Amino acid sequence: MTVLPGTVGEMTTTARRWVTDAALAAVAIGVDVAGALAPHWGHHATVTHTGTLELTLGIALQVIAGLALLARRPYPTATLAVVLAATLGAGALGAQNVWLALIIAFFSAVLRGRRWAAVASLVIGYGISLVHSPTTSALVGLAGLLAMLLVAEVIRARNARVTAARREREDAAARRATEQRLAIARDLHDVVAHSISVINVQSNTALHLMDRHPDRAREALTAIREVSGQALAELGTVLGALRDGSAPLAPAPGVARLDELAARARAAGFTVSLSSDGEVRELPASVDAAAYRIVQEALTNAVRHSGGSAAEVLLRYAPDSVEIEVTDNGAGVTSHSDSGGNGLSGMSERTAALGGSFSAGPRTDGGFRVVARLPLPVLSA
Repeated sequence: MTVLPGTVGEMTTTARRWVTDAALAAVAIGVDVAGALAPHWGHHATVTHTGTLELTLGIALQVIAGLALLARRPYPTATLAVVLAATLGAGALGAQNVWLALIIAFFSAVLRGRRWAAVASLVIGYGISLVHSPTTSALVGLAGLLAMLLVAEVIRARNARVTAARREREDAAARRATEQRLAIARDLHDVVAHSISVINVQSNTALHLMDRHPDRAREALTAIREVSGQALAELGTVLGALRDGSAPLAPAPGVARLDELAARARAAGFTVSLSSDGEVRELPASVDAAAYRIVQEALTNAVRHSGGSAAEVLLRYAPDSVEIEVTDNGAGVTSHSDSGGNGLSGMSERTAALGGSFSAGPRTDGGFRVVARLPLPVLSA
């Protein structure tokens, strides 16, 4: 038998609620019936035949009021109306009442947001008490009813705050999980796309040179082995984020490892130059990783889609930002925009997540350019 996810938990919650409601109903019936029978206990209590019949009917109404509490969650207003009518009817028949079932139904209505139904029950109950009770007793009863309404409202407001806080925590957790999934997806895309691009180029080279230049074919296969090994290590690091407490299997990506990216592209026959402008400074971890991934994706696009043979990577350091510029000498607009991948959108998302700006497009003198500006905290003097 197939069990749907969450079914067991939902059944447990439902069963727990039914047990709670059944227990409240049983307690209410027991207390109210005991209150009705208490005046008739003892050796000197006498009840006429007519009184016995009225008492029996009154107790029956109290039992009905208690059983109605089983529906207090889905139908709080209807439950309050039934309990109020049964309780008042039992009182009219002479059955003294502790009002426990009515109090439970009243609180349930308020906590479920049925304030007007609760207030209406107070007005009805107070109006009937004026007919059957002295003025002083009625005023005391009114004070008690108002106090009960106040307590119910305080409890309702507290429950509403607790529920709102819980939902806010759940929404925040869901947002964090979504952001983490997107970050992992971007990292996986960058690692796989870059490595597969180099492996594809090198494997084609090896096949082409296998018979005529076996030494160069061996170099291509060696490059494939190195790139695939590095890719596996990076994939282990990315996937390790899904496991709590897992140690990274490879150094964290950053601009200090841009030489490795350049070496992989060069191994694929692509000329790559790295340079910087401004005072080089240590970057925050998030900016460092984003800069690495942006360069990685830009070089991947250049190798796969530009149709060119060279790319330049320039890092411009400013007091409040670092700018990454990657240009190639390829075909320009047709190479990157028609590639169908997620590279440009992924780079844009990384930049936006850090509050930076991103642009990409063909150069006027040919080729393609990617520019990402990432903000940095200003260093104190």
